[in-house]
Amino acid sequence: MCGRYTLVASTEHIMGRFGLQSAEAAIAPRYNIAPTQPAAVVLNTAPQTLSIAQWGVVPPWPSQRGTATRLINARVETLAQKFRRLLNQRCLVLADGFYEWRRLPNGGKQPMRITLASGELFAMAGLWDIHRLPDGRTIRTFTVITTAPNPLVASIHARMPAILPKESEIDWLSRDQFDLSALHTPFPADSMIAYPVSPRVNDPKYDDPQLIQPLR
Repeated sequence: MCGRYTLVASTEHIMGRFGLQSAEAAIAPRYNIAPTQPAAVVLNTAPQTLSIAQWGVVPPWPSQRGTATRLINARVETLAQKFRRLLNQRCLVLADGFYEWRRLPNGGKQPMRITLASGELFAMAGLWDIHRLPDGRTIRTFTVITTAPNPLVASIHARMPAILPKESEIDWLSRDQFDLSALHTPFPADSMIAYPVSPRVNDPKYDDPQLIQPLR
């Protein structure tokens, strides 16, 4: 799964990288984006706007829509079955790194930050929805699609985000029928790096530059 990630670039840099013309709000650097928090996305209905959504969709199947459950990830293998209602509500989830936890021989877990080797921004494939709160207000939500890991991430965790190649980002947003089988191919391991970081990242109350520094 993908349960934490980072986006530390400036609003201007993000907009330039993704060819955006407007922003719903300026965003601050984020070193520990966690479920239920607001984050930067690009919606297929507003492909030139930096939009904001809350991480975690309400289950799209009727039996759980009234629960407090939030789905932060959607497995690519079951998208067509479990998320059919949202398949035409696609988004880019903007990031420059994500965290996974490597199990240690002593039973503990070491947080690892995983980025592109180039350090560039990237987009994780996502789905979005609108959720109506009990008081009548609505919020925009999103989930990150996950796939089987490449060899680098497989040494850390059994899943990884479905990172879109740069040339596929527009297709993910614009095509009525996107070939979901493309998401089964993980982003190349030789284009990524992973390094250990402070266990402070385990607590979402921490959100500062020290979290992305390599652990010494």
